[in-house]
Amino acid sequence: MAEDDKPAVKAKIPNAKNIRSPEFTPHGISAGRGSGLNRPSALTAAQARKRRIATIAGIVVAVLAIAGGVTYYVTRPGPKIEVSGKFGSESKVKIPTKLAPSKGLKSRTLIKGSGPAIADGDTMFVQYSFYQWAKQTDADDSRKKSTSKKIGSSYEQGQQAQALTVGKSGVKGLDKGLLGKTAGSRVLVEVPPSMGFGDQGSQLGLGKNDSVVFVVDVQAVVKKNAGPQGAPQKLDDKKLPKVEDQGAGKAPKVTVPKTDAPSKLQVKTLVQGTGPALAKGDDAVVNYQGQIWKDGKVFDSSFKNGQPAMFPIGVGKTVPGFDKGLTGAKVGSRVLLVLPPAEGYGKTGNAQAGIKGTDTLVFVVDILAKVQK
Repeated sequence: MAEDDKPAVKAKIPNAKNIRSPEFTPHGISAGRGSGLNRPSALTAAQARKRRIATIAGIVVAVLAIAGGVTYYVTRPGPKIEVSGKFGSESKVKIPTKLAPSKGLKSRTLIKGSGPAIADGDTMFVQYSFYQWAKQTDADDSRKKSTSKKIGSSYEQGQQAQALTVGKSGVKGLDKGLLGKTAGSRVLVEVPPSMGFGDQGSQLGLGKNDSVVFVVDVQAVVKKNAGPQGAPQKLDDKKLPKVEDQGAGKAPKVTVPKTDAPSKLQVKTLVQGTGPALAKGDDAVVNYQGQIWKDGKVFDSSFKNGQPAMFPIGVGKTVPGFDKGLTGAKVGSRVLLVLPPAEGYGKTGNAQAGIKGTDTLVFVVDILAKVQK
């Protein structure tokens, strides 16, 4: 039979209602994920572009937020020693148990003063508190790395500022940690065991591996071999002692005239300083030499003692002539004082110094600094 003569076969068209969705997909609609066909969108091209930009922006913001959180976690400050309170008064110190003692010396200025900087051999007048700081491990708390306790404080003892010669304080770490710091500063010094009290530490309850934390208020600094700073003032009174300068840091030569001593207090400025004037209640740091008029004998001298002295001014803590003669005098000055008995040790004198109740006294005073409070 010829191909053209074969009977036609009718094609049977499936009924869409009888076909499950996996077998029939209307034109233009994706059968599901991965079909390769996109769902039609009612958005215009511009709207679609805006949506894509917004989506990208959201992703960027999220990434930055996560990165920022990671950065903060990595760079956020760790625990540190905290010190509060005003200069010249007892400070409050908090040493975190999460912080381990430093292996080396550390020094940090908490309050910066504007006075002279500390150098080796200088004399500094300080108030301080200090603490034991020991390493510790706690099996129950891995975060605990140290313990600490207060050892002592010059404030609690009611003492005035303490004079320390830099390089001779007895604590190497303290000497080194304060170098370059300025008068008027509060300084935190972390001293490792190798630079601490050494064998003397056991007397303070320190272990050989314990560090020490100092908080120091530097209230005055006197340079090594300091002397008067200012303009010399001429004195030609033949009835008063002659004072000759012998160089920086050295006691002056004082020649007492062979005449009767004056009956009233004599105050003569030999060098006019340029620093602040002393007022009632100030603590003055001075070098001085005291002699007896009648024979010129030196009974006391801070020059020979090798360290300046500190005197409260105008509050009756020293002989009357000192209070009267130094009140109003400027730092940097050299002052000659002649004190009749009533302005000195009075009728009782001072037997220990060899001073009788009738003796007139001669002082030459170099005003080197005023203690900052």
